[in-house]
Amino acid sequence: MSDHQSANFWLFGYGSLIWKPPPHFDQRIPGYIKGYVRRFWQASEDHRGTPESPGRVVTLIQKSFWETLDDTQRQTEGDRVWGVAYHIIPSRVKEVQEYLDIREINGYSIQYTPFHPADPALPDLDCLVYIGMPDNPQFLGALDPQDVANTINASLGPSGENREYLLHLEKALEDLSPNSHDEHISDLARRVRALPPPDRRSQHVAEPELRKVSSTEEQEEIEKEV
Repeated sequence: MSDHQSANFWLFGYGSLIWKPPPHFDQRIPGYIKGYVRRFWQASEDHRGTPESPGRVVTLIQKSFWETLDDTQRQTEGDRVWGVAYHIIPSRVKEVQEYLDIREINGYSIQYTPFHPADPALPDLDCLVYIGMPDNPQFLGALDPQDVANTINASLGPSGENREYLLHLEKALEDLSPNSHDEHISDLARRVRALPPPDRRSQHVAEPELRKVSSTEEQEEIEKEV
């Protein structure tokens, strides 16, 4: 990566990165990208589920491809996906990329996309984003919303309960902007809240691997979805 690229390294978070920032950022800007749909159609075998019982986490799907799928939910937000852009301190870009490459190892790949800040006075940015592409083995295709809610409610992985991930994401999106509502997320949250919480007394999942990204950074949970 050139010095210019390191100085202008922006990362877009549309999942857990909204409320759990990456290390070594010095700017955080709410906003959105266009041309994608956010869906809980990615399996999670390493953080919010297990290989024997995968959970569900979000990925982005190109709107043109999503329109070919049999999704029972309308996309009320058009082709906008709200999230947060983080500017990474230039001297720390390599460390953060290595951290994210491990965090996103289970089915996600690097893409670049224009980012539009919520504040119209700010310029658009070019952001790196991790996306579970349709050809990755964890992409499940169009799923029934109630089946997704049932799986999220029941699933548990090394990073915690799958329902916690969903409810954190719903709250984080509500706090971004008056325009950042995502009906897919809100609908799943309503369905999960209507279900009885599972009995975890007999369940045990190993703690997630921890790693340091620098000598001064606290150990970060390597969480699945950005």
